[in-house]
Amino acid sequence: MARILLDGVDSTNAYATRLAPVGPTWIMAAEQTVGRGRRGRPWQSPRGNFYATHVLHPAETADKVALRSFGAALALRDACVAVTGLEAGLSLKWPNDVLLNGGKLAGILLESSGNGPQITQLCIGIGVNLIAAPPREAVEEGATPPVSLLAETGMRVAPERFLTALAQAYAHWEAVFTSQGFAPLRSAWLSHAARLGDTITARTGTTSEDGVFESIDETGALILKTARGRRAIPAAEIFF
Repeated sequence: MARILLDGVDSTNAYATRLAPVGPTWIMAAEQTVGRGRRGRPWQSPRGNFYATHVLHPAETADKVALRSFGAALALRDACVAVTGLEAGLSLKWPNDVLLNGGKLAGILLESSGNGPQITQLCIGIGVNLIAAPPREAVEEGATPPVSLLAETGMRVAPERFLTALAQAYAHWEAVFTSQGFAPLRSAWLSHAARLGDTITARTGTTSEDGVFESIDETGALILKTARGRRAIPAAEIFF
């Protein structure tokens, strides 16, 4: 699989969109100047952390393509285990963050393009705080505090080494997804889910709802048991 290693770029997702490679490709940069997270939030990108985008050409409908965020989250967790030898403390926050000791270690941003309902190019952007994390005051009030792998484990992992582990792990989950569908990804994701069975808050815009995190369904939606009954929430910000 092709790999492109860059010294600096505005963002790996933006670069991938401009490049539009013809085959599956990993694009990694040592530094981003305009890194982005979900909902357009800035992603601080100092050297030493991990910034990469995996480009795929799935030719599927948007709802199925979006399920790859769970495969990416599982691959991220597997890569962290591979480079550290540690499993304890790693969990997955819906929809696609990786937590370490309760803090946000990594995030995923999916961006796609296509013709009509069919997706023809998918960019899976991934950022991991390998050596540094933003200060707590830099994140939204009540949000999961960011942490770094170095601070939490004492281990310094080079981005290139992390890319090798991540590419191998993602290839595994992509093969599972394309051959068996979402069910095995759903089961594996739930086995590592943060706060499963606990009361959490799902916030969409200015609306918040509290409930017990029961599961995710076959579409990846959050299943929340609330005072108004059991609800499937397709998109929201989650607070603990």
